Amino acid sequence: MSTDPSALSSGRKIFAFAVMCVGFFISLLDVQIVSASLQDIGGGLSASPDEVAWVQTSYLIAEIIVIPLSGFLAQVLSTRWLFAGSAAGFTLISLLCGWAWDIKSMIVFRALQGLFGAPMIPAVFTTTFVFFQGQKVVVAAAAIGALASLAPTLGPTIGGLITYQFSWRWLFFINLIPGAFIAIAVPRMVWIDRPDLSLLKRADYLGIALMAAFLGCLQYVLEEGPRWDWFGDKSIRICAMISAVSGLGFIWRSFTSTNPVVDLRALKSRNFSLGCFFSFVTGIGLFSTIYLTPLFLARVRGFDAVHISFAIFSTGLFQLLAVPVYALCTKFVDLRWLLMFGLACFGLGMMFYTPLSHDCGWHELLLPQALRGFAQQFAIAPTVTLTLGGLAPERLKLGSGLFNLMRNLGGAIGIALCGTILNDRANLHFLRLAEHLQTGNAAMTNMRQIADQRYALVLGGGEVSGRAAVPKKLWQLTWREAQVQTFADAFLLIACCFAAASILVPIMRGVAPQMAPPAEAH
Repeated sequence: MSTDPSALSSGRKIFAFAVMCVGFFISLLDVQIVSASLQDIGGGLSASPDEVAWVQTSYLIAEIIVIPLSGFLAQVLSTRWLFAGSAAGFTLISLLCGWAWDIKSMIVFRALQGLFGAPMIPAVFTTTFVFFQGQKVVVAAAAIGALASLAPTLGPTIGGLITYQFSWRWLFFINLIPGAFIAIAVPRMVWIDRPDLSLLKRADYLGIALMAAFLGCLQYVLEEGPRWDWFGDKSIRICAMISAVSGLGFIWRSFTSTNPVVDLRALKSRNFSLGCFFSFVTGIGLFSTIYLTPLFLARVRGFDAVHISFAIFSTGLFQLLAVPVYALCTKFVDLRWLLMFGLACFGLGMMFYTPLSHDCGWHELLLPQALRGFAQQFAIAPTVTLTLGGLAPERLKLGSGLFNLMRNLGGAIGIALCGTILNDRANLHFLRLAEHLQTGNAAMTNMRQIADQRYALVLGGGEVSGRAAVPKKLWQLTWREAQVQTFADAFLLIACCFAAASILVPIMRGVAPQMAPPAEAH
């Protein structure tokens, strides 16, 4: 069969693209689908909280290493066989995750699941610009943008409901049918390039090793740093040093090797470098808010996984509503201004999170979540088109891997920063609030008098004062308010990142996406 994309009918392209989008979605979904169910997984596998955290960390480390490699792998194996092999491996490993017998087997299987799932993410971006032109590529990019933010947004919701209704093992079993279908369908429909096994002889294996050490250790530092006091922990210090040294070596190899595994030279393009920065910032916003909002509802409001799922569902709903609005706007408005609107609207949504109180539930969070969900579509979709649409076809595969890597790095760094803020700023706010809890504070004195009466106990016929309970109650209330202020600080930091990014949008150039030539020219 011909590998010329122009030889494929429009219906075949759309159906093939839709099938690949399913693989793209489930790969992204599985990052966050376990987040609301880690406690259940830990109980089922008799694992401690520190051990069960690796169910998510191992997936992320494997994914962040393989994503930038996917462009090279697609050149070696071809897009269709890489995608089909990834889907098949992802499906098989999902089955093993559901059958995991202890925490060690689960961690190994999750790492393998991330390894196989990662190539499906950038491959969809590449295929979009090969299959479609003009307004069609804008619509396809809108679909990708919607899925890229919907998957992690709905992951905790879907995971919490599945665990509540069935079992945590079904978090992985649900991948079996779609994964098997993708593995069978893609080789029959996606004929856009040919494999080139000769690239294996010329590959920069030193660059691959340096990149794996750099990204793997960096992801470990970012994931574990907030929990272990960063450089106060020996393993964090060692991994940080390895990441720094290997990162410098990787950059050097990328610019000096004749066949670099990641095309850093593409950063010379203004649109590509800015697009990677915007991808980085949207990664910060997307993953950090997914991390912060459920944590706030759990710690401050005491919500369980199901109630959290319902409380954050509105974000995904408003993003779906934004898809047709965005598609219509692209016909009349420059993509750069749509991107600027999306980034600014996302930042505004974060600002609406800052006046938090301990009474905030889904009603109070509806407006900021609606703004965030609506803005995600306008922040991600135009970034895809403006960044990758201007790349030469022969650089698209390698560029797509780097572009997607930046979003994941943004998410990892954003979560690490937010975790550090929650750890450090909470103590600061607590001390500042405690300074006002003095005998000269009339409100506190009145509260103590009322509490003394309320906590008075009658034991053995004699009245025993409940004074010991009053300081404890004051401590709990003060700590709760300190946490509320700390979450507001984290949302404010995210808002500042988006404000800075929106200012840079006018520097980008408008682009007309290029059509890839037949595979013979690849």
